[in-house]
Amino acid sequence: MVAYAAAAALQPEPILTIDPRHRLVEGVASDGSTIFVSSVLDRQILACRTTCRTLAILPPGLHPFGLAWDATRKRLWVAADCPQGVPGIKPCNSGALVGLTAGGRLMTRISPLSGSFHPGDVSASAKGVFVSDSQSGAVYGFGRSGYSLVPLIRPGVGKSAQGTAVSEDGKRLLVSDFALGIATVDLSTRNRTLLPRPDGKPLRGVDGLAVCGSIYYGIYNGTAPGALLAITPGEGGLTMEQPLGDASLSDPTQIASDGKRLLLVIGSGWGDIDKQPTRETGAEIVAVPIKPDCHVE
Repeated sequence: MVAYAAAAALQPEPILTIDPRHRLVEGVASDGSTIFVSSVLDRQILACRTTCRTLAILPPGLHPFGLAWDATRKRLWVAADCPQGVPGIKPCNSGALVGLTAGGRLMTRISPLSGSFHPGDVSASAKGVFVSDSQSGAVYGFGRSGYSLVPLIRPGVGKSAQGTAVSEDGKRLLVSDFALGIATVDLSTRNRTLLPRPDGKPLRGVDGLAVCGSIYYGIYNGTAPGALLAITPGEGGLTMEQPLGDASLSDPTQIASDGKRLLLVIGSGWGDIDKQPTRETGAEIVAVPIKPDCHVE
């Protein structure tokens, strides 16, 4: 992994340990009081405070990956898929974007009108809801009706779209493509621009994204161990640093913000999914405090 600007080593604080029977944990979101977690193999969405309970079980064939709490529409959005090559999941041609109430009632289930659809991550803001396809590289947003998905990045333009996050002014969408790097999409024109690192190379290997003010936080898991990145887009490129310094993250996936702290999934289970019919220890949700100016404390 490339070296980034050093910072004083900080250790994220474990705040939740997920029951080991949830072998594969992917997504995290929060409404400010409840932390939502996706348990992939058993199709469960967990709602956690001091302990976790099952909030919802998705319909057969749909497995929850990325999550996003939508404060504007009061929905928990779930990128639900059935990908090939994951032990315990029967592959299918198309997943769905699922919307749940805070109480776990399924209210929305939508997919693009044509083609396969394999969503892996989702983000939500007052500007809209955005879902990425990890297999085709496409990124979709809500159509005007709110009951359809329209492509902002068409299938085949990207390779492996992951996290998304809307800029503070609501004009641009930052997109992490695991294979191609970080890009912005102008939400009025849908023009896509790849943003290189200061050395001119793409920033590959970033999975989940979250935004606070003008700072985007990303989970780097392109190589082990993973890391937390603070990413700042600029004219023609981006800058980044590791706000936790040399602290490494074991098997991380997704990230969310509850306004006062970043919430990260570590020990997700992806790293040894082929070896574990059971787990001895569960995935963890760890917290990283952020200041009012959105920098890590």
